[in-house]
Amino acid sequence: MTDWEKCAAFHGHVCGGLAIGYQAARYARALLGLGSSPDEQTVCIAENDACGVDAVQVLLGCSVGRGNLLFHITGKQAFSFYERTSGRSVRLVLRPAPREMGREEAMAWYLSREGEELFDVKETTIPLPERARTFGSYVCDGCGEMTGANWIRLWGDKKLCLDCYPKYDRFRV
Repeated sequence: MTDWEKCAAFHGHVCGGLAIGYQAARYARALLGLGSSPDEQTVCIAENDACGVDAVQVLLGCSVGRGNLLFHITGKQAFSFYERTSGRSVRLVLRPAPREMGREEAMAWYLSREGEELFDVKETTIPLPERARTFGSYVCDGCGEMTGANWIRLWGDKKLCLDCYPKYDRFRV
């Protein structure tokens, strides 16, 4: 099975968005010498939560659960890739397509191009995130659900999760 077929199988269908992420991951792999990351050596910060992120997961081993796939949503087809050992990083920003295309044509066009034709290579704007931490948990005194300590708020003598913690907005009428 080819890498593209693996990405399509994971994603569930083929589309232009998946092709963009596929090409971004391939280009980052070439630029930074990346392999599939069994831990947090490779990190990706995606500026969108669209189809292409699935290709990054498949090709580079980045995942939310592992802590090396993070989102900084800007609505852009842009991805920052980091390699912890060398400290090298790159931000890839999709260039506009040369003309309007239908879905199938766009997907074929993205797949037929090389990374340097599709993306502007820029310096990363976000520093390399620290490795994922683990946190203890508390039972929320409001709803009774286990909540990571980092997301508990104190309200008087109660430990409350973000859902139970009273919202504070001085401008709300």
